[in-house]
Amino acid sequence: IGNPGDDRLIYMPIEDFRPLFKLPERIDTIVVQVNDQDEINQIAERVSRKLLNSRGLTEKTRDFSILTPEELLETFGIILNVITGFLLGVAAISLIVGGIGIANTMYTSVLERTREIGVMKAIGAQNKDILAIFLIESALLGLVGGIIGAAIGLALAFVVSSAASSALGGIDLKVTLSIPLLLTAISFSLLIGILSGIIPAFQASKLNPVEALRS
Repeated sequence: IGNPGDDRLIYMPIEDFRPLFKLPERIDTIVVQVNDQDEINQIAERVSRKLLNSRGLTEKTRDFSILTPEELLETFGIILNVITGFLLGVAAISLIVGGIGIANTMYTSVLERTREIGVMKAIGAQNKDILAIFLIESALLGLVGGIIGAAIGLALAFVVSSAASSALGGIDLKVTLSIPLLLTAISFSLLIGILSGIIPAFQASKLNPVEALRS
């Protein structure tokens, strides 16, 4: 029918199945359909009590498990929280490393252009002008880095989607592109660039023009 999970199944009458596999009484799974979804938990509890009574078991000796959609969602939620925490950790490390990289680049730029800063101040550039120039440069570093990172992330997403779809036997895993989220990520990279360049830019704006010209 096009669903790999169903396509791998064989359905047959239970009267033919039991003698064929020599399983006269065994039952592995019972699927319960409820009329009211609000009563799922109550019905699960009733089924549990009936199974315990019919099998002569207690809560400590029970040899079966009952799985409801809510429990499945909770399990998926826990898994997603773990993955989200891991990705947040990776992102935090990336931000720190990227911020340090931008700050180091800007410090180097200030040192290499000390004489240029002195010349600009000598011909009338004010501290705010020097500050703006270096902040714009650091912002551009963050912006370019964010764009490159977003492009690499999208490319990896499409590669993983294609590989996973092939490995899962034809299940189509599509990549959903959120433009607002993408723009937010790039804007955040721009902000990180500005914050990382504040101290180098401020130091550049405070350079004494005479000392800068002597450099």
